[in-house]
Amino acid sequence: MSSPFRVGFLLFPDITQLDLTGPYEVLRQMPGAEVHLVWKTREPVRAAGGLSILPTVTFADSPQFDMICVPGGSGMNPLLTDQETLEFLQRQAKGARYVTSVCTGALVLGAAGLLTGKRAATHWMSRELLHHFGAIPSDERVVVDGNVITGGGVTAGIDFALKVVAEVAGEDVARSIQLSIEYDPDPPFDSGSPRVAHPDLVAKAKKDAEVRQAERHAQVKKAASALGK
Repeated sequence: MSSPFRVGFLLFPDITQLDLTGPYEVLRQMPGAEVHLVWKTREPVRAAGGLSILPTVTFADSPQFDMICVPGGSGMNPLLTDQETLEFLQRQAKGARYVTSVCTGALVLGAAGLLTGKRAATHWMSRELLHHFGAIPSDERVVVDGNVITGGGVTAGIDFALKVVAEVAGEDVARSIQLSIEYDPDPPFDSGSPRVAHPDLVAKAKKDAEVRQAERHAQVKKAASALGK
C-alpha cells in the first residue's frame, strides 16, 4: 500500500452520522491512512439529530483521494441534483483507486453516473431506486464490484470499512482493527433487516418514511433523466 492512503468522506447537512463515523473509526486505524472530511466550505455541518461535524477540506482544496466515500442520510436527497457535488465526485472518481458509499450514499454515486452496470448495496428502503441509475441492486451487506465498494444501511458501514481495509492492507490488519473496536455484534432483537423483522414493523417503517421516500424517488427520477437514463 502506498503511504499515505488518502480517504475522502463526503460530508453534507443532515447526514446520518453513523454512516460516516462508523467507517471513519475503522479506516483511521489503518496504517498509512489519511482521512479527510470534505464539503463545499469548512463551516461546521449539522448532521441529522444535531451533531456538528467539522470538514477538514473543501471541494476546491481537496487532494486526489485514493478512496472517495459517500455516506447516506436524509440530506442526500438534494445532492442527487446538486451539480457541484456530482461534478466533484466525477472528478475524484477518475483518479481514485476505490469509489465507495455507505447506505443511501450509493444513490449519489448513481446520480454522478458512477454505478452504471455495477452491482451495489444501499439501505433496504431505497434499494430498488438503484435501477434508475443502471445499477444492479443487491441485498448483500457489502458489495465489491471492481473498484466500486458499497455498503448497506447505516451499521453496515463498519462491515464495509473492514472489507476496504482487507482489500487495501490485508486481512490480518482488518482483523486487528475489528478486535481493537470490539466489533462483535450480538443485537438484543432479531429485527435488523426486513427479511427477519415482523411484517407489521416493516410496514410501519415504510409508512413513517413515506414523505422522505416520495421526495427521494422524485429526485432520483430527475437525476436519472439528467444522465439520459
